[in-house]
Amino acid sequence: MSDPAQPADVEHNQPEYSVGELAFALKRTVESTFDRVRVRGEISGFKRAASGHMYMTLKDDSAVLDSVCWKGVAGRLSVQPEDGIEVIVTGKLTTYPARSKYQLVVESMEMAGEGALLKLLEDRRKKLAAEGLFDAAAKQDIPYLPGVIGVVTSPTGAVIRDILHRLADRFPRRVLIWPVVVQGDSAAGQIAAAIDGFNAMEAGGDLPRPDLLIVARGGGSVEDLWAFNEEVVVRAAAASGIPLISAVGHETDTTLIDYASDRRAPTPTAAAEIAVPVRAELEANVLDLQRRMVVALSRLAGERRVRLEGLARGLRSPQEIVDGHQQRLDDLGERLRRGLSAGVENRRASLGVVASGLRKSLLDSRLEQYGERIKRARSGLDRDFARLRQDAQTRLDNLAKLLKSYSYEGVLDRGFAVVRSAGDVITRAAGAQEGQGIEVQFRDGRIAAVVGDVPPDAQPPATPKSKRRTKPKSDDDPQGSLL
Repeated sequence: MSDPAQPADVEHNQPEYSVGELAFALKRTVESTFDRVRVRGEISGFKRAASGHMYMTLKDDSAVLDSVCWKGVAGRLSVQPEDGIEVIVTGKLTTYPARSKYQLVVESMEMAGEGALLKLLEDRRKKLAAEGLFDAAAKQDIPYLPGVIGVVTSPTGAVIRDILHRLADRFPRRVLIWPVVVQGDSAAGQIAAAIDGFNAMEAGGDLPRPDLLIVARGGGSVEDLWAFNEEVVVRAAAASGIPLISAVGHETDTTLIDYASDRRAPTPTAAAEIAVPVRAELEANVLDLQRRMVVALSRLAGERRVRLEGLARGLRSPQEIVDGHQQRLDDLGERLRRGLSAGVENRRASLGVVASGLRKSLLDSRLEQYGERIKRARSGLDRDFARLRQDAQTRLDNLAKLLKSYSYEGVLDRGFAVVRSAGDVITRAAGAQEGQGIEVQFRDGRIAAVVGDVPPDAQPPATPKSKRRTKPKSDDDPQGSLL
């Protein structure tokens, strides 16, 4: 602005800037003066743009400071920004010439204190619980004896050594270790990737898919264990198809992964104890079950034996069954003979009446006709008699076969013998005593004998060749002629 006391055409010594030149001069001045600063404040107005950049305001009781976190840095932050939490932000101060505003470019972020961390932790726990990530119904059962155990932890330190040592003491199992960092900005991403990686393994591949996962870390402060409170880790644990045991910190430490896991262990050593049983105790249990099984089987066999003996006493004697069928066979044979005789007599009487009538009442001219009738009657009589005899013979043969199948004498015909002593049948060698008198029944007779030991080198006597019996010839016509 010109001085009114001086003429308008008087030149000034001050340089003249354009708006853009002045804005960028201020930008260079601010960035060089505040190249790296740490600012403490409460986050307000947080939002994430579609580009991935994050915008927020840091405020305290007296001022506000616009802040921006570029997409490449946002993924590496150890704390996820949320409205209402107090943080300490490290970055550089710059200006935004298009709006004459200054802002803080965030490069890292950490919680301002343990109280703020605990508040954030509680708020996040309620949020995830409302989504159902901690539901007890979604918990999986821990396998009793896993074949392969996957461990997500740092490859160095006492944690992995304690787990391996405890597994070796209780029940040695195959262990796959997925090494991760358990503290710092990249810890949460590596832990979540390890859980997802174990779940992505295929059964039957070069590396066996684990039957159980253990996510473990030693003790530390809230800040040290914060990676296990990140949403990416909690969601990976809740989505794991492999049963998961969390063993983070000491017994008094609690992280959000403990709520999402299928089982929480107070320490990494306790996680190994939960994972496998004690081999010695298991062997003792197996031996006890084996003993109980043998006792139960012996008792069951005894009960079945007693029941079988009771049922055997209720069965009829085979000899009684054979005697009953033999009696029926005798009765049917007797009835057959009487029936045949009566039939023949009736036919003979009828034939005699016909013949007598023919001789007395018919003329010689009709004798030939009656002769034909007599021949037909005789032929029919012969056929009926032959059929009746054949039917009776078939029934008789069937009954005889049935009787023979029930008779022990059929067994004697095949070369066996029955040994008796005092009328009782001896079925075992242990039932005979040396010097005891016995009776041996063969198919063609019985002989008496005395029990004695047979020398080991004794040769059996030669069996004489039996003479072939000739079948008796039957008469050509046992029935004879009726006329």
